[in-house]
Amino acid sequence: MSSTRPNIVYIHSHDTGRYIQPYGYGISTPHLQRLAEQGVLFRQAFSAAPTCSPSRAGLLTGQSAHNSGMLGLAHRGFALHDYQQHILHTLRTVGYTSTLVGIQHIAQDPRQIGYDEIHPTISPSAPATADGAIDFLSHDASAIADSAVDFLSHAPQQPFFLDVGFHETHREYPQPDGEHEANYTLPPATVPDTPQTRDDMARYKASAHALDQGVGAVLTVLAATGLADNTLVISTTDHGLAFPGMKGTLTDHGIGVSLIMRGPGGFVGGKVCDAMVSQIDIFPTLCDLLAIEPPAWLQGRSLLPLVHDEVEQLHEAIYAETTYHAAYEPQRCVRTDRWKYIRRFAQRATPVLPNGDDAPSKDVLLHYGLANRQPSQEALYDLIFDPQEANNLATDPAYTDTLAAMRQRLTAWMRQTRDPLLDGPIPAPFGATLNDPDQSSPNDPTHQI
Repeated sequence: MSSTRPNIVYIHSHDTGRYIQPYGYGISTPHLQRLAEQGVLFRQAFSAAPTCSPSRAGLLTGQSAHNSGMLGLAHRGFALHDYQQHILHTLRTVGYTSTLVGIQHIAQDPRQIGYDEIHPTISPSAPATADGAIDFLSHDASAIADSAVDFLSHAPQQPFFLDVGFHETHREYPQPDGEHEANYTLPPATVPDTPQTRDDMARYKASAHALDQGVGAVLTVLAATGLADNTLVISTTDHGLAFPGMKGTLTDHGIGVSLIMRGPGGFVGGKVCDAMVSQIDIFPTLCDLLAIEPPAWLQGRSLLPLVHDEVEQLHEAIYAETTYHAAYEPQRCVRTDRWKYIRRFAQRATPVLPNGDDAPSKDVLLHYGLANRQPSQEALYDLIFDPQEANNLATDPAYTDTLAAMRQRLTAWMRQTRDPLLDGPIPAPFGATLNDPDQSSPNDPTHQI
């Protein structure tokens, strides 16, 4: 069965940020590089949240986490207000079938989402992990790829929405490919250059390579079956790497994500887009591309005017948030081209360590006193002169007017979107499983609400 509507293949990874080859890092991901050279690479793409389920919910429902209801992790008891807001249900109204391969991380039971098919994976490989144990399928990239290839090789009904969820590059990482790989690896800017952090990053690189091999298998079968020309490929991740100062934080290290799109609608030619975009823009983009009336709850904007060079920017500002990860840590942020403002809504004298994954790099910082470093209640960063967001200007009198303006932007967005945090602390849902904010690890004993 053929259709003029393009198929959609949504490929997503875990904890990858922008640390892949197309963004200039020394990480071998040739298939993702080729995808970028054939499609459109968004250099300034951001997630709606730097944590797993809230970020994915933002992309798939086209709204912020506090509006979708996904304020924490699905496998810890958080859920969407309405699973009918998942994009597959809107696509279904114009004839799309939907298939899930691999992880999804927005429901404890993937059948709750409403896919027409959950395609099985073959390998029972990886054991359950603390951040994705809800998915009873294999977490191995090759098994996920094999399942996607099997689906695409057997004349799927068209048009289809294929959701391919890779567990990579989530911890735990595999051994690096080369015996001396760590000696020639640069760790992320948020951690010092030490033997431990170099080895940690070398292992990440091995995980990224496995991810790329899986993506490559999917792209190869699209070409071999003749589906590529009429398929929009969306390749992205949920948030930053599982290193200290990245995943779980509202700096660009946490919310900056890869986004590569290739296919109908002008997503061709190896174009690079430098305008700020959010993952909540993807749902309205598909509505625009497919001539679907956008649902009333959508908060993003179509990317097509950017891709067609009709406008130079979509957003004066983008917003992101955290409320729960392993523990309660409510924060909100606003980002413009020049400035980043982050506000904490709970007083803390020490970091919320359970919200950072256990890792050799975390151990290095703990050894040097991470547990005693007081987080800032407010942070203001000049992204031009301080792109690493290391110099907090919130208490500098020279930036009083800028701080006030960014505060006002954030408060206006929270009011406009009816953020429940404005009314005080947000309780976790009944049955949610949480860590105490004063613990050290997400693997410490939890308590249930």
